[in-house]
Amino acid sequence: MTVTSPAISILVVDDHTLFRRGLIALLEQDSGLRVVGEAADAAQALRLVPGLQPDVILLDNHLPGVLGIDAVKDLRALSPRSRVLMLTVSEDAQDLATALRNGAQGYLLKTIDGDLLAQAIRRAAQGEPVVSQELMGKLVAAFQAQGGPPALPEPVAQAEHDPAPEAGASPLSPREEEVLREIARGASNKEIARTLQIAETTVKIHVQHILRKLGLSSRVQAAVYASDRGR
Repeated sequence: MTVTSPAISILVVDDHTLFRRGLIALLEQDSGLRVVGEAADAAQALRLVPGLQPDVILLDNHLPGVLGIDAVKDLRALSPRSRVLMLTVSEDAQDLATALRNGAQGYLLKTIDGDLLAQAIRRAAQGEPVVSQELMGKLVAAFQAQGGPPALPEPVAQAEHDPAPEAGASPLSPREEEVLREIARGASNKEIARTLQIAETTVKIHVQHILRKLGLSSRVQAAVYASDRGR
């Protein structure tokens, strides 16, 4: 018997009724996604979240009253299991950086294709950071302007079974360097696998090794690390 995974539950928060209803109609065409609620502003979203406990909160930034990026912390506090995914027209680098610092799982532009949005929601629900590819450069620049992401560590020492690199050499293997460059470009695991012609499971292993070797905790930090070093 085939076991079907439960649909990802979503709360849509946007003050433009026409856009919100259109977005809900689009999402409901995907059987793997389920819209469980909608809100027109942050205050309404904060009232709904405790009862709904959605897997993903799609959150606009320019809301009446409280900006979306300023509501992220409170939404996460009321529903720690929910992933907040910004969906906005704002391409401002500071909005992007603030959203991620406040705990957003990702930041997407409203120009995103419907299929790509569904993929991003699935990735966010699994705990994977997602940022629109065209914003990766702004993300890196914003963190660099603020002295880098919080507590971005230097590369950790190699494990005992790894050969010690020469002074100034990268602790990564050539293949891991290729994967890191693709991460900095904003590519997903599936896109990296297709580009490098390797299995997606192999990409996941490489990503784990990269984060461990560099002492990083997320793909976003890996992208910033790569940019800092001209990868």
